[in-house]
Amino acid sequence: MEDCLAKKMEITVSEAEKRTGRNAMNMQETYTAYLIETRAVESQSEGQCAPVDSLWRRYSEFELLRNYLSVTYPHIVVPPLPEKRADFVWHKLSADNMDPDFVERRRIGLENFLLRVASHPVLCQDKIFYSFLTQEGGWKEMVNETGFQLKADSRLKALNATFRVKNPDKRFTELKHYSDELQSVISHLLRVRARVADRLYGVYKVHGNYGRVFSEWSAIEKEMGDGLQSAGHHMDVYAASIDDILEEEEHYADQLKEYLFYAEALRAVCRKHELMQYDLEMAAQDLTSKKQQCEELATGTVRTFSLKGMTSKLFGQETPEQREAKIKVLEEQIQEGEEQLKSKNLESRDFVKSAWADIERFKEQKNHDLKEALISYAVMQISMCKKGIQVWTNAKECFSKM
Repeated sequence: MEDCLAKKMEITVSEAEKRTGRNAMNMQETYTAYLIETRAVESQSEGQCAPVDSLWRRYSEFELLRNYLSVTYPHIVVPPLPEKRADFVWHKLSADNMDPDFVERRRIGLENFLLRVASHPVLCQDKIFYSFLTQEGGWKEMVNETGFQLKADSRLKALNATFRVKNPDKRFTELKHYSDELQSVISHLLRVRARVADRLYGVYKVHGNYGRVFSEWSAIEKEMGDGLQSAGHHMDVYAASIDDILEEEEHYADQLKEYLFYAEALRAVCRKHELMQYDLEMAAQDLTSKKQQCEELATGTVRTFSLKGMTSKLFGQETPEQREAKIKVLEEQIQEGEEQLKSKNLESRDFVKSAWADIERFKEQKNHDLKEALISYAVMQISMCKKGIQVWTNAKECFSKM
């Protein structure tokens, strides 16, 4: 971790800017660009003011970077991007992806994504990631030249492996179930929070009605007027504070959403392992079949029903020369198959070792982050309730002085 990029470079996504341009279809579109600023840490430690490098990136470029990392490092739980469009919103919050508040939250999420990658012991060393941060022109061409798209596994192939693999690794099967349950729990939690936010917003705004009524009432009272006016002021301040409170709540909701999307990253690692296990089983099955064919040719016996056995009975046996030639070809194929199977076994063992090490790292990170987020959310709720008690305490004092 001492060598990670986050220790050597300050990375920020400092601002977002709405732009208009033309897409690949030559149609006009409106999009948001994000300013990435980087500064070397070493120069600052030596007392020098390091220059800030900056460049603009679109959200689609962040997506391209993440897709590249996911394909290139299939054994790693790659950090997710913030949502492209708002989900689990309470009704007063805009779901428009051009809404300034949403764009600001996404800016924070994109910065967090870059910091997650820069802090990862493996991902931080990737040259394409470093170029994404430092090289504005020609970056897309550099990514496409890696040919990572050709390495991507198709969803159909992954689905086929899921249903046809015979000996799945129990640990990855359990992890896959865990990721499904984690996503379900966090989704439900976010929906509950949205409903609570709606009710909370209503309760606070109704206090504004208290304020208006007390103010109107104070106008017709001589002796009680000042107390009613003061109480109404406290109610108005309380009603207006809900916007800042729910804006802070959205920050905690975004932290939960990050782990909602991390669940899919976990499943991606599990799917890759299923594909490797399926390829391994197919290679072992093909090798066994070839060995059986070679044995049948050498002994002249057919153990199982086959088209080859039927043709031999109908059209006569092969000549010794033909049989020897086929045996030779099969022996070469068996040797190649054994080497291939050995290579796949080694690749699978390396994948499991690397993947499980990263999964353990992810678990520690998740436990720490979610614990901090939930504690902070609870503290915020306690503080909010204390403010409500204080408002009514102040109102009580106002009424007492009338």
